[in-house]
Amino acid sequence: MKNGMIECSVCHSKLHSPSPRTVSRAYDRHRSKVSSRARALNIFLVVGDCIFVGLQPILVYMSKVDGKFMFSPISVNFLTEAAKVLFAIVMLFFQARHQKVGEKPLLSVSTFIQAARNNVLLAVPALLYAVNNYLKFIMQLYFNPATVKMLSNLKVLVIAVLLKIIMRRRFSIIQWEALALLLIGISVNQLRSLPEGTTALGLPVATVAYIYTVVFVTVPSMASVFNEYALKSQFETSIYLQNLFLYGYGAIFNFLAIIGTVIFKGPGSFDIFQGHSKATMFLICNNAAQGILSSFFFKYADTILKKYSSTVATIFTGIASAALFGHTLTMNFILGISIVFISMHQFFSPLAKVKDEAPNGTLEMMDAQNLRPKDVSFINMTAGAAEDASHRVGPDEREPLLPK
Repeated sequence: MKNGMIECSVCHSKLHSPSPRTVSRAYDRHRSKVSSRARALNIFLVVGDCIFVGLQPILVYMSKVDGKFMFSPISVNFLTEAAKVLFAIVMLFFQARHQKVGEKPLLSVSTFIQAARNNVLLAVPALLYAVNNYLKFIMQLYFNPATVKMLSNLKVLVIAVLLKIIMRRRFSIIQWEALALLLIGISVNQLRSLPEGTTALGLPVATVAYIYTVVFVTVPSMASVFNEYALKSQFETSIYLQNLFLYGYGAIFNFLAIIGTVIFKGPGSFDIFQGHSKATMFLICNNAAQGILSSFFFKYADTILKKYSSTVATIFTGIASAALFGHTLTMNFILGISIVFISMHQFFSPLAKVKDEAPNGTLEMMDAQNLRPKDVSFINMTAGAAEDASHRVGPDEREPLLPK
């Protein structure tokens, strides 16, 4: 963008920078025209997310010994990031071997350096995720697995507000009401669920739990929005290359946290495998798979869909928690999860879709010689948004930005 103008990368025509309202309208129209292939991808992502997200609190709970962690949660997060980096490297080599003739090589030094510069924003969600992954363990000290899962559903409302402010995403009144129902469902489940007693600091458990809850909800919500922004703003970059940067930053931040622990607790805490068991190894693999799946959510689907799919995992977590650890499924939990499912159905209902408004103005295309009317409209999703503009392109150039 230069001097308030955007230049097309295909025909080098120029157009006026669209308003946030125009961008939001284009995104809504794009989301309402989803192909069957995209729907199949969304279903696959939701099912996989439900499995991995549902297992995560269970595995964390199984990793505790006498209510405490015998290992360093930071070491688990570091090993998780290392596993994801390894997966990204393997998939990057696999993708490079199947490149078509004439495509820019993925493994060249110039491609890597250019992609690293363009995707430096991924360091922001990587840092936020490093903090959030540590908080996941802390939350388990105050709540049972099902309650932790229900609390995490509060992220949906925070993410919706952030999308509204940062990415100009539009939501209908029915969708806002669905989010309100979500809060009600979580509140019903949380009635009389806080543990009693005091902490080592002398503060009531409920007070510390509420503080951790606020951070636990806010930090990952910001991470999700920034992650979607960063991944979609460089949509032409291979997702495995982007994952390599994201997970690489995450591994660096967690390693720095390990170094900080060594400084304060001594060299003995540098052993990242100390206190690990089979449960923690399964936890590392599960967290790695969950993180990898999340990147596909943010790049090819939607952040709200990601968080609602995590909500579906709540019922699986509650039932598994009751079966494995004897936690009681109270009437509050059953009513709460029922309201959450009603909220999810209402949010994604066709009746809840945002209706197109009459355009406030028109965008005119300008080439090197003169002005000319638009012929073909296209949607360029950059930074989670889209420009409602168009230009003449060949048949082979009319490829949708998101996979069919």
